[in-house]
Amino acid sequence: MTLTRRGCISAVSASLMAGTSFRLDAFQNQGARPPGAHEDKTDGKTWIQRLERPDRIPGLKTDQVIQCLKLRPGMVVADIGAGTGAYSIPFAKAVAPSGRSLSVDIWPELLAYVAGKAKKQGVTNLQTVLAKLDDPNLPRNQVDLAYFHDVFHNTNDRQAYLKVLVSELKPTGRIAIVEQEYDDPIAKKWDHDVDRIKKEQVAQWMANVGFKLVDQFDIFEGRNNPAGTGMPARWFVVYGRS
Repeated sequence: MTLTRRGCISAVSASLMAGTSFRLDAFQNQGARPPGAHEDKTDGKTWIQRLERPDRIPGLKTDQVIQCLKLRPGMVVADIGAGTGAYSIPFAKAVAPSGRSLSVDIWPELLAYVAGKAKKQGVTNLQTVLAKLDDPNLPRNQVDLAYFHDVFHNTNDRQAYLKVLVSELKPTGRIAIVEQEYDDPIAKKWDHDVDRIKKEQVAQWMANVGFKLVDQFDIFEGRNNPAGTGMPARWFVVYGRS
């Protein structure tokens, strides 16, 4: 049995995995891209323009995400694929003064942008981390929560990435993933079939590294997804060690 939370209020649903079957290996291929390759070669400056669109911000629901994740002072949170810090900076404020927000990305331009943005807002507990394509480079045994928003599907080998990630978390660490609904029209426009992922795939990859589903939320699904943001409907799951 798994939890589905409507908004961030608990309700119980039927098992996420019931009656589903498809070939995981068909999605693992990643379009035959070689290890270390990344399909989207967009430069940091263009990413800033894309991610800082004013109409995009309401679709992120940062306050609700913070509530769902139960962030509190003293926690260390890693925002992986942080982009322009739309989550990293609110996370930092939520875990202040004794906690830290790690803004993790593979683009130095984006990290510099986030650092400047945090400074302007007087946020002093945010640390930028330059990641590798196959390793988020988190400080070992310090991170309480790793968060991905519409990013995890971009990893070249999802299973291998998770294996590295879980080795860097605290023993009690959690992993939260928000991803596009596989068949959403906007998602189809953005990414090839082989690059999009499903909840069931994530469940299998997580099980392989000793993690189980502990929460899921519908704040980005269906009518809960704000209109006019240009963002696809998304699912939101949280995993912890089995």
